[in-house]
Amino acid sequence: MSDNLFNLIASRTADPQKIFLTTPEGRDLTYGALFAQSGRFANVLSALGVKTGDRVAVQLEKSPEVIALYLACLRTGAVFLPLNTAYTPHEVDYFVGDAEPALIVCDPTKREAIAPLAEKYRVPALETLGIAQDGSLVETAHDASADFATAPRSKDDLAAILYTSGTTGRSKGAMLSHANLASNALTLIDVWRFTNSDVLLHALPIYHTHGLFVATNIVLLAQASMFFFGRFDAKALLQAMPRATSMMGVPTFYTRLLGEPSLTQDATRHMRLFISGSAPLLAETHREWAARTGHAILERYGMTETNMNTSNPYDGDRIAGTVGLPLPDVALRVVEPETGKLLRANDIGMIEVKGPNVFRGYWRMPEKTAEEFRADGFFITGDLGLIDARGYVHIVGRGKDLIISGGFNVYPKEIETEIDALPGVVESAVIGVPHKDFGEGVTAVVVTRPDTALDEATVIGALQDRLAKFKLPKRVIFVADLPRNAMGKVQKKVLRDEYREIYAQG
Repeated sequence: MSDNLFNLIASRTADPQKIFLTTPEGRDLTYGALFAQSGRFANVLSALGVKTGDRVAVQLEKSPEVIALYLACLRTGAVFLPLNTAYTPHEVDYFVGDAEPALIVCDPTKREAIAPLAEKYRVPALETLGIAQDGSLVETAHDASADFATAPRSKDDLAAILYTSGTTGRSKGAMLSHANLASNALTLIDVWRFTNSDVLLHALPIYHTHGLFVATNIVLLAQASMFFFGRFDAKALLQAMPRATSMMGVPTFYTRLLGEPSLTQDATRHMRLFISGSAPLLAETHREWAARTGHAILERYGMTETNMNTSNPYDGDRIAGTVGLPLPDVALRVVEPETGKLLRANDIGMIEVKGPNVFRGYWRMPEKTAEEFRADGFFITGDLGLIDARGYVHIVGRGKDLIISGGFNVYPKEIETEIDALPGVVESAVIGVPHKDFGEGVTAVVVTRPDTALDEATVIGALQDRLAKFKLPKRVIFVADLPRNAMGKVQKKVLRDEYREIYAQG
């Protein structure tokens, strides 16, 4: 029996007339139409020479056709390789050279810029696909058959490659198998109680784990429906909310929705679940959302390499500042980074995970893959955290964000929590930058409300009785916004680069 993820999706789809998605423009796409389009695309891919195991690189704006193309790749046994739409041709060059795809599919407006890369790396085929149901792939598929015999795949065969952000060097291609994606989505359906009655508000990008392998796979495997937004628009989401049951978003979604006067308990009374991930949710946002809507946001923790690892409970306490409990079948531990020694409750260390959700390794990087796994199969996440006495997991920060100042380990999250609690502070990011006396100087970058008159001395003074002296920021810098990537994560590397010379004079 084949373990192809598409077979699993199709086996759980009882009604082809069920609406899979609705766009803001009023376009409805049924499951039957989605599967038919995926069959046509799959026939085109096969005609272009795409074989099982071949990579298909796509850099496409969000549209229903991209979901059909994703399913077509599953059906042909190809490996789906989505690329951030913000990447420049210079950046795409690396991914094409590394992955060696058999096919690139790009937006019609980018074909001229991508064509030289396809020629440079001798990519056999280059096709286009646009948000207006246009492009060469759609044109060719118009007369193709909707019937396609899905290629058999084993559970460990690759379904996708997702490249990590590459904030600390060369981007790595995380290899995700059919079983990785299927097991995690099925677990989340159970944990988050998704059924075919659910309607999900989907405003996430679909070149990333969150929007594609969590949100979309859950909807497909639950035979649910979704409102499919090309981008986040707070007013549009609020207009659709009365007809929805759930939403998945990044913290920025929630802070922007809180800025809308029409966000009330009445506006959200049809909703059963709000989920946040991809970046830490401020405790203040958690509290304000509960006060305004009566709903507690459910925060969870995942990675490109693992999909989801933990979740706050559906029933039970959703504790602000935590990412909840390990998911069923996921083993999670906190260890000393250097020795791998298991730590006690509330001790900060390296988070390691093991389970069917964990990826197969890094594409063409066997040495790097070996470095990131313990001998007993646990994956070293690179995230620092702790497990409290109740078993809830707390993320303290990335291992690379650890600050060593004067020989002391300083965990940015602890300081950020204290700063974020100060009146008038919106959010903060604490980084370490070179300091001639301390090795690294603890530095706070702070965003305040427009009507707030905070200064450096006031912030440091407010922390003096709450933090050890070695943890106190040596500088506090005020900015209008923190730099973020496409998924809303604060880019601390950008901040470190920008302020690395501030202690140059001592």
